[in-house]
Amino acid sequence: MKARGLVLDLFADYLRYRGGEVRLRGLIALMDCFAVPEATVRVVVGRLRKEGWLESRRDGRETRYLLTETGWRQLESARSRIFQRSTDAWDGQWHLVIYSVPETERALREQLRKKLYWLGFGPLSSSVWLSPHDRVDAVRASFVDQPVIRMDTFHARSGSAEVDRDMAARCWGLGELNRDYTEMLERYQPRLSWYRARRLHGTEALVERARLLHDYRYFPARDPDLPARLLPEGWPGPAAHEMFIEAHELLREPAEACVDQLLASIGGNAREADKHAV
Repeated sequence: MKARGLVLDLFADYLRYRGGEVRLRGLIALMDCFAVPEATVRVVVGRLRKEGWLESRRDGRETRYLLTETGWRQLESARSRIFQRSTDAWDGQWHLVIYSVPETERALREQLRKKLYWLGFGPLSSSVWLSPHDRVDAVRASFVDQPVIRMDTFHARSGSAEVDRDMAARCWGLGELNRDYTEMLERYQPRLSWYRARRLHGTEALVERARLLHDYRYFPARDPDLPARLLPEGWPGPAAHEMFIEAHELLREPAEACVDQLLASIGGNAREADKHAV
């Protein structure tokens, strides 16, 4: 788990419900639970400010940090993909994006590819991406200010269900994804009994919940919620998602108690008791 991601996860899962901001020493105490040294926390916070994720304000001799409006929007978008999976019926229509980016704009091309992945598109070829979900408008909106990108979008159907399944297997590497989902289930399902019995407390619960999120967070980018008729029999994706949601919720109470205790011990943020993490 990288320090940068941990800081953002702490804001998203905990600090947002405790005033939305935190003193630097409070953040340092929380990151110490993950064995992240103070010097690293200060460097990460500085970088997140430069990148536009965080802003700061003085509080006497101390500094408080809070997410910017842009930062909140980006976090909300990312977390909606992690916690909410599409269950819409498929009408058999594919949505395609064909793009061209100048060779001199390699960084922009990589940014476009990452956005396509995140929105559930898969590469049929290097510059032809498709999705069973109509999100082409979201792709266009993300790069409306980049005229160097030439982008064409289409809506089409294949010749048969067999062709559909073949394209899905090629675009999303379903064999590897199947194995990774299975490993995730094998790792965490046996622990559900611990979580239900409240056997984890304090720092242990906080770290376990963060690791659970870390281990699951990249699945939505790799799995576009393909319709059942495109998937292999016994597909483990839905079971893995249900397990993740249950485990994340079961660990919420002891993890939040750990955060409250740490912040209170150093005069940190008061909790907004009527709100809870996602």
